[in-house]
Amino acid sequence: MNTAFRTAHVLALAGLLSACGPSPANDSVEFLTAHPERIKEIQRLCREDRSKVSDDLCLRAAEAAKRRFFGDRPEQRAK
Repeated sequence: MNTAFRTAHVLALAGLLSACGPSPANDSVEFLTAHPERIKEIQRLCREDRSKVSDDLCLRAAEAAKRRFFGDRPEQRAK
């Protein structure tokens, strides 16, 4: 009985820890344009481990990077 309880406890703990990944941010194009570090993280995932991200997220990161490159940055609008 003790080993069954211990096994169930370990499995429950493993399940909880596996759910503790990074929380999905509001990854809209506008959010990503304002957070270039998140763009880089998503682009890295799109290149290296495509199974972890959707095509839509990769496209939004590409659009945000394009906007930053061509000068549509939130910090530029504040001036």
